[in-house]
Amino acid sequence: MSDDGAIVHATAVAIDGRAVLLRGPSGGGKSDLALRLIDAGARLVSDDYSQLRRENDAIVVRAPEPISGLLEVRGVGILPVAAVAEAPLALIADLVAPQHVERLPEPRSETIFGLSVPVVEIAPFEASAPAKLRIALAALTGGGTGPITTD
Repeated sequence: MSDDGAIVHATAVAIDGRAVLLRGPSGGGKSDLALRLIDAGARLVSDDYSQLRRENDAIVVRAPEPISGLLEVRGVGILPVAAVAEAPLALIADLVAPQHVERLPEPRSETIFGLSVPVVEIAPFEASAPAKLRIALAALTGGGTGPITTD
């Protein structure tokens, strides 16, 4: 079953082939965090707006055509970057001010097109934000690699 989808105000990057959706207000750090994740090996899926659609038991994220492969680098401009055409959604990161991040949060999820997706809150401008997202992706979705291992 396929759903026609929706466009949301969010940036998405692929880490180990799985999309992390970065949600937050304009100027809230979506593109900045995406840039730091890309610099550490992630791939751009979409910047600022993302198209979501359901395909079978997955939500697929892609860029709307006019902005595909483009990333806003504040103070530099809108630049072409290597991107993936699409990736399955694995995690949503709501970008919030540091004082709003709970120290020990209860697990959260959101239902999109009838499927449950884990949600975390991240302070995007903290130096550890990219590492936190990688470890959350691994811990909350049962896979992926990150800078920290427990083996």
